[in-house]
Amino acid sequence: MINSLSDLLKAAQTQKKMRLVVAAAQDLDVLKAVSEAKQSNIIDGILVGDEEKIRTLAEENNIDLTQFRVIHKQDLMEAALEAVRLVSIGEADFVMKGILDTSILLKAVLDKEIGLRTDSLLSHVMVYEAEKYHKLLFLTDGGMNISPTLEDKKGILMNAIQSAKALGNKEVKVACLAAKEKVNEKMPATVDGAELKQLAMEGYFGEGVIVEGPIAFDLAVSKEAAEIKGYKSSVAGETDIILVPTIEVGNGIGKALTYMAKSKSAGIIMGAKAPVVLVSRADDSETKLYSIALGSVIAANS
Repeated sequence: MINSLSDLLKAAQTQKKMRLVVAAAQDLDVLKAVSEAKQSNIIDGILVGDEEKIRTLAEENNIDLTQFRVIHKQDLMEAALEAVRLVSIGEADFVMKGILDTSILLKAVLDKEIGLRTDSLLSHVMVYEAEKYHKLLFLTDGGMNISPTLEDKKGILMNAIQSAKALGNKEVKVACLAAKEKVNEKMPATVDGAELKQLAMEGYFGEGVIVEGPIAFDLAVSKEAAEIKGYKSSVAGETDIILVPTIEVGNGIGKALTYMAKSKSAGIIMGAKAPVVLVSRADDSETKLYSIALGSVIAANS
């Protein structure tokens, strides 16, 4: 099982090399991350975007472009469509967002003719390595689905479980986040948490998946807090996946982990035919490298 982001890099280096295509690759941190991933034997890469800008950035920062195929597409929508098309026809295994809006890339991913749509809901999964937590923590969905219904949460959870299992988690423990542990009809997160727990007990999410809900954040990540409060659950303090009730909760927890707790992270969109590496334009090259490794491992093991 992969317990750290350095372990994730090692796993990506030792498996079959995957093929990455970047949409709108004219971004320095993206180029640095893709170059390092190539040099680390994680990926072969295709760069789609404004070729002049890509080559200027590479020359100014001593990045060797001879190791990549470069395809000129100056228009952002055209770049996104070309990147997705290459995955669709089997010339690449997964796609990464470069310097373009997420909505543009997702429009290409969902294109009816050359896109990567499936029957699954698209959802965002962030993976965090926090100093005070003993394993990787998967957080979903703080990036795409605004106020998911119970049906949406089933799909979001399926995607996160797939990503966790791709990283070697044979047993996956899920915490359905809420403000309290008792079901209260006035608090939909508690109702949905209980429903998802029951579904897991009935085998809906497959073997080796334990869902607890509703459960508050402290109990999900701290055995000490669970002991003090007399809360008993095999998930308490051992959570792999935190399922948040709304995008605001996920966004807030994620940014607190990044900016206050200085956690390292990687991000991916699940639910398409191939992983979509999605990170913020503000993320540094290290986060982008970890995200490439995450996409590579999921692509190889899904």
